Amino acid sequence: MFEPGQIISYQEMCHVEGASLQRGMNFRLRGGLSVILMSQRRNAPYLDNISKDGSTLVYEGHDAPKSKENPNPKSIDQPEYTPNNNFTQNGLFNHAAQTYKRNGVSPEQVRVYEKILPGIWCYNGLFDLIDSWRELCGKRKVFRFKLKIAKAVNLGAKKKTVGLLKHDRLIPSSVKLEVWKRDQGKCVICGEKDNLHFDHIIPFYKGGSSIVAENIQLLCARHNLEKKDKII
Repeated sequence: MFEPGQIISYQEMCHVEGASLQRGMNFRLRGGLSVILMSQRRNAPYLDNISKDGSTLVYEGHDAPKSKENPNPKSIDQPEYTPNNNFTQNGLFNHAAQTYKRNGVSPEQVRVYEKILPGIWCYNGLFDLIDSWRELCGKRKVFRFKLKIAKAVNLGAKKKTVGLLKHDRLIPSSVKLEVWKRDQGKCVICGEKDNLHFDHIIPFYKGGSSIVAENIQLLCARHNLEKKDKII
């Protein structure tokens, strides 16, 4: 599985998840985990927001498919049900969030991938789906889903902690893009262009920031592993 901050291709995502991810919202794929694709790029089709402290994500639901009967999906409410009265992906995620809120069950766990540039994606890590609601956006209603960085992976009756020191804050999309351009898409140590990671120069838990490009760099997998949490 990928590590938070790892840069990957769309094909690699699909291979690991064992499914095509084109629809963006994918409820309970292989292994029981859900997957969403996000983007904060200019002209992105949906409005996704990362909180200022980098710990939560508010993800916009998806529109109805374009069709002869619905030539402009942006003009109608985002659907909760299909024409056959089954849940859409919006409906599935909404039902899971509301079940968590009402019944206090374990939250739905969601892997989040982010598009940085055409053909370039970043694994943002594992999140808990903790809330959902519908709100007016212009003249129509859209779904919003609130996700918080997870501190544990559900493994049946067991829980295993994962990457608490390295995965407790998201790097903003604008910072990732600035770092990618500054470092020219290659490891700052050896120039490798494959198996790259967004790395904190000073780790967050040692006072390093996640929200400024000056504290983020590109490292290849080998140098990222060698560094671990050491300041170089």
